[in-house]
Amino acid sequence: MYLVEDLYKRHADKLGLELIAGKTGMKRCIRVPEAHRPGLALSGYLKSHAHKRILIFGKVEIEYLLDLDSELRIARLESILTKSTPAVIVARRYRPPKELSVVCEKYQVPLFRANMTTMNLLSKLTLLLMEEFASSMSCHGTLVEVFGVGVLIQGDSSVGKSEAALGLIERGHRLISDDIVKVKKREGSYLEGSGAELTRHHMEIRGIGIINVAKLYGAVCVRYQKSIDIVVKLEAWDEQNFYDRVGLDEKYCDILDVKLPFHILPVKPGRDVVLLLETIALNHRLKRMGYNSAQEFSTKLYDVISEKSGKRSRDQ
Repeated sequence: MYLVEDLYKRHADKLGLELIAGKTGMKRCIRVPEAHRPGLALSGYLKSHAHKRILIFGKVEIEYLLDLDSELRIARLESILTKSTPAVIVARRYRPPKELSVVCEKYQVPLFRANMTTMNLLSKLTLLLMEEFASSMSCHGTLVEVFGVGVLIQGDSSVGKSEAALGLIERGHRLISDDIVKVKKREGSYLEGSGAELTRHHMEIRGIGIINVAKLYGAVCVRYQKSIDIVVKLEAWDEQNFYDRVGLDEKYCDILDVKLPFHILPVKPGRDVVLLLETIALNHRLKRMGYNSAQEFSTKLYDVISEKSGKRSRDQ
């Protein structure tokens, strides 16, 4: 549950918020990541009025209220401020009408004043709320950036995730997070991974212990967050298992309702896992550019078979 108090504590400085009235309502819940200007609702037209949104009062709204007599002003404000209204923000550091402060105090609706222009405040507040309401989770794995591709390396404990990531870092690629990756859904369409602040830039290598990648390899080998483009699962080689050798059947996994290309990479002595991870990342980039090596090979193979079959038929 996201409260008005949470918004004020985390983003008061960014938005330039100053609490004017309604302090007792700071525990009100913000139910939707949206804000809007009351507009027609101030004139008495309340059909489809969004009661659950934060209200933004700009220059037009303040001047309209000042043109009304005191009683009508109170009546109009009481009609739009309900139990569901999270908060009211007055932009441009305008002094709110006395009646607005009274009504907000009466109904325990927090009233703020911001130093931003109305449209900037509306845009920035919406982005911050979308950020706060974005779906998120934590998953076990190591996130690295390989040739600009965000690769989430997963697998059972001690399979070699951190060692593979360390090999990639040594080749000039970047570490985002080791062991625990915080995943957040952005704009409802892609995933972004980051690490916890406490363990940021650190890795745990069995037999060595905790190392600071930024100190050992330089700041160029780390970054704070990266979009997750593919997931690679490392697993111990199983002779009884069948592993895809062509790559025509593309696999996907679902994280926070976002489909991501998924690869299973068997590990055994003699396999250069770092090189294979680089190849997966490069192949993914080629696919995004519209070039699929497996499909091209399959098409060529089909053409050769068709040509030979046709030639055999003509000879007969």
